[in-house]
Amino acid sequence: MSEQQMAAQAGAVAAAGVDPVSPGPADTPDGGTPPDGSATKAAGAGEIVGWSPGQLAWRRLRRDRVALLSGGVLVFFVLLAAAAPLVARLYGKGPEDRFPERLDRNGFPLGYAGVSGEHWFGIQPGIGRDIFIQVVYGLRTSLMIAFTAAVLTIALGVVVGIVAGYVGGWVDAVVTWVIDLALAFPFYIFCFAFVPLAVNQFYGPRDEVASWFRPALLVLIFVLFNWTISARLVRGQVLSLREREFVEAARASGAGLGHILFRQLLPNLWAPILVTFSLNVPALITAEAALSFLGIGVLEPTPDLGRLINDSVRFIRDVPSFTIVGGTTLFLLVLAFNLFGDSLRDALDPKSSR
Repeated sequence: MSEQQMAAQAGAVAAAGVDPVSPGPADTPDGGTPPDGSATKAAGAGEIVGWSPGQLAWRRLRRDRVALLSGGVLVFFVLLAAAAPLVARLYGKGPEDRFPERLDRNGFPLGYAGVSGEHWFGIQPGIGRDIFIQVVYGLRTSLMIAFTAAVLTIALGVVVGIVAGYVGGWVDAVVTWVIDLALAFPFYIFCFAFVPLAVNQFYGPRDEVASWFRPALLVLIFVLFNWTISARLVRGQVLSLREREFVEAARASGAGLGHILFRQLLPNLWAPILVTFSLNVPALITAEAALSFLGIGVLEPTPDLGRLINDSVRFIRDVPSFTIVGGTTLFLLVLAFNLFGDSLRDALDPKSSR
């Protein structure tokens, strides 16, 4: 082989991102890591094995111990909440079952907080319900409200943001004005005024409020207030993407507005959307617990972590474990979501050093 041919081959290999001196063993998505994390040469073959952004993010995420630990905690909580009816059947106690025989004449649980082999976390003072099954169903309520609100929030924010960022003009101006108006509303003051008003519009003072009404009302409020975050993020990303070459090529080929928005632009936004979703869920869990704690969220008889903590405040001196169980569960759930969201953001960041 002549020197010119050797030089040409070395240049082609270097342009492909492969070391011409020591190609090393084959690397697959389940194998080792190439030096630059992007591509390597398959052993005994001349093909280049590329890495997609999703594969690179997954590899970074698998190496992050914080992500693995927080992800394991989240999986445990989600499975526990999803299997709440099965857990109640195996445990032998339901969320509305009461055990007054386990309370003394003052309404305090017998023994130390009522903890026993039959009641793992003890008995709720005054009411006599099992605390463990209340926590399990409270997780179910909080996660259902937070996940539903987060999905609807992301969907609405993405659609509004991508349209406003791409179309621009008066559409962008109106959307920006609406976002600023929504951000100016004080969230908790609005909830204090709106929730009782909405309940009174559909139910009389003696009517029993349906168990699904207040959770659905909270989801509606969360969507109205939180879609602005994802909309602003997506709008800012689209403002930079709409001038890229692939968008110009789609326009030149005669692609319609829907094709450009959802087939060209949307696939390039999945990373910030995922990060926003993972960080939005714990914020919604905290907001839902806060509203229930203040008495304007989920009420009896639906189990809820925020209301469980509110019920425990009166007995914090005599039965502190009651408050610790509900507060620790909520703390671990929110902390795990935040840690996993931070790890996911680092994994999706191509410039991250982690």
